Amino acid sequence: MMYGKAWAAARRVRWARWAGVAVAVTVLQGCSLLREFQPSVVVKPMTANEYITLQRGDILTTGKLSEKTAQTIRVTGLDQGDCAVTASLVCIEALGKVQGILDEQRMSALSELWLQWAMKEIPNTHPEDPGGLAPWMEAARHAYAYLFFTPRSPGERAFEDRQTQVRDWYNYAVQEAVARLFAVRRNQPAASDSTQTRFRLGDWLLDVDLALRLPEGVDMVKELVPASSLAFQGLRSTYRRDGFGAELVAVMDEPALNVLAADAVPPDPKLEDSAQATREMAERGSARPAKLAGDEMERARHGGPEDERARRWAQWRAASWSEMPSPNITVVFRYAGQTLEEVLASREVNISVHDPLVERDLTIDGEAVPLAGNFTAGYGLWLARSGFNRQSLSNLFGRDDGMERPHLYMMQPYDPNRRIILMLHGLASSPEAWVNVANEIMGDEALRAEFQVWQVYYPTNLPLVFNHVAIRRLLERTLHHFDPDGSAAASQGLVLVGHSMGGMISRMMISSADEQLWDWALKEHPMEPERLERLRSKADPMLRFQPFPGVERAVFIAAPHRGTPVAGHTLVRWIASFIRLPLTILENFDDALQARPPGSGSGELTSVPTSIDNLNEHDSFVKTAADLPISDAVRYHSIIARQQPKGPLLESDDGVVPYRSAHLPKAVSEKIIVAGHSVQETAAAILELRRILHEDIAEQRRRSGKPAPALQPLQTPLAAPELAAPETAPVPETDEAGRSRPARAADEPGVQRIRLGPLAPIE
Repeated sequence: MMYGKAWAAARRVRWARWAGVAVAVTVLQGCSLLREFQPSVVVKPMTANEYITLQRGDILTTGKLSEKTAQTIRVTGLDQGDCAVTASLVCIEALGKVQGILDEQRMSALSELWLQWAMKEIPNTHPEDPGGLAPWMEAARHAYAYLFFTPRSPGERAFEDRQTQVRDWYNYAVQEAVARLFAVRRNQPAASDSTQTRFRLGDWLLDVDLALRLPEGVDMVKELVPASSLAFQGLRSTYRRDGFGAELVAVMDEPALNVLAADAVPPDPKLEDSAQATREMAERGSARPAKLAGDEMERARHGGPEDERARRWAQWRAASWSEMPSPNITVVFRYAGQTLEEVLASREVNISVHDPLVERDLTIDGEAVPLAGNFTAGYGLWLARSGFNRQSLSNLFGRDDGMERPHLYMMQPYDPNRRIILMLHGLASSPEAWVNVANEIMGDEALRAEFQVWQVYYPTNLPLVFNHVAIRRLLERTLHHFDPDGSAAASQGLVLVGHSMGGMISRMMISSADEQLWDWALKEHPMEPERLERLRSKADPMLRFQPFPGVERAVFIAAPHRGTPVAGHTLVRWIASFIRLPLTILENFDDALQARPPGSGSGELTSVPTSIDNLNEHDSFVKTAADLPISDAVRYHSIIARQQPKGPLLESDDGVVPYRSAHLPKAVSEKIIVAGHSVQETAAAILELRRILHEDIAEQRRRSGKPAPALQPLQTPLAAPELAAPETAPVPETDEAGRSRPARAADEPGVQRIRLGPLAPIE
């Protein structure tokens, strides 16, 4: 009893105490004194991904302001006031006036705020509305001020994430501003007498400096495409150079290439040797050479005989070769002013357009900065819009929408200081055969600085002898057009790269034929002396030739130098029966192509051999051409595929071409790769081609006494099947004529081969 009362009393005391504590807490809950008893800092765990996102995330990558900009707003106290809603002009104005922060903090934060405002509001305006330009111009202006007009130089901030963010904001804002300017000015042609245009748009005074050479025959850009908006399937890598400026693709109008007017025949070559041609060549080296071909065509419509000849040349050139119709460009905005205050007050901007293949860096306010550049976007866009995949079969079967003569594509505007890599594709193919090969070459900095890539697109239904002479003439005329006296670096040290049938043509380009092909022709098609004399002037260029001047190296990839048994298979012969040869090409050689001996009738063009006939290992022309001597001045290499990794190399093939046909005994190097016939697109083949080209540069440097560049690793790993451990393959012995002797045992050391995973599809 007494115990119960004592316990109840104690409980009442405890409850009274707790009630007192509760009252005290209620009274003191607004007092900061209580907070002294709480931790001032609480640690929260953060993953590596969260940390990187916090440090590097910004308005472009996450759609939210960067942590640095948010921090600047918090430090100034604007997060509780004018910047409670950041995407507003009120917040931008308030941050511009606030005191107590560094210029770097203010300029970088204002650049991102202007960018946020532009991305939110400007999409709702019409592209041609000049009012939509201002936010992009301001975002770029404040980024420009941060980079070049704050106390620290760009070099002092080289490792700071903030500078990378600001550079990206500048590049993106310039990209969008240029798109706006282009939309407003697209229907106004550029000045014909200058590369500089000065005009006013809204409050802005703009000086446009076209510091690059447009493709010849073009003086108007049809479309500007941001490189950052393009992603490609089919290209393993996108190559670019980080730096300053907006990366864009300038899409030009491309002339029709397939059909020529009836009078579009090659004029007298002496015309280009005239004094007029010399003046035109000089004019093409001026600031706007791109207008020349177009001007020739326009003058010819109203001119006399001289203008008519100029028109014929312009039309013939348009159908024979073209420069890249979608070159990569880089655009830079420079805001007038020598101090931060002047830059922020100025409304005058210099807009310069640059070729990243020609320029590597710029000087801005005394600072050397790398020029941004994209080396894949223009090439990928051109291929995607080319329609080559549809036209290549039309070319093979001779359909109306196919080609009748070769066309040469330059992967960049002609550069007299870069040597030429000439690529020739194979049967039923097109420049798409080189999609990754060309891209990887242009993505290699050392190769890009040394070479320019040219690709020949030709009708693969024609006999080898026709395509060879047509491609030879095309290359001669193109080089003569750009370099009449042959003194430019581009006319020296050419490298030929041929795949499959293109390899056979490349071999003929570096070979000499005196009487060998004439003997073959007369043996196959005997004729009377009078008829022979009549034919000689037409047939002699096809049957008698010397190695093409200036070629110093060749790479043959899966090339059937001695033909292939596949071309004789019944199914292939049935397919070949559907091939039509263009009469417009053959009619000039009707007499030369008569397949019947005298007295057997008039003969028919249907008996003319096709390209597939020339691929047959039993074809008499192939046998003769395979024994033509290759120039001693040319170093040549072989890249050969085999489908199966096991078994004697001599008995192997790539599904189309047997090893014994692709092998050349005097090649400087021979690379064996386990793959199918389209081996040129495999990672191993591209790496081997790069090795050969770097070796070529090193030899050129040794001859000239200049240091050779180091082999550059791939900037982006090739998305190729995993490479297996290197294996060895037996090296077949050959006699001087290239005929193979029995192979040695499979386990003997020999040529290294690299095995790939899935086989490449047969072209």
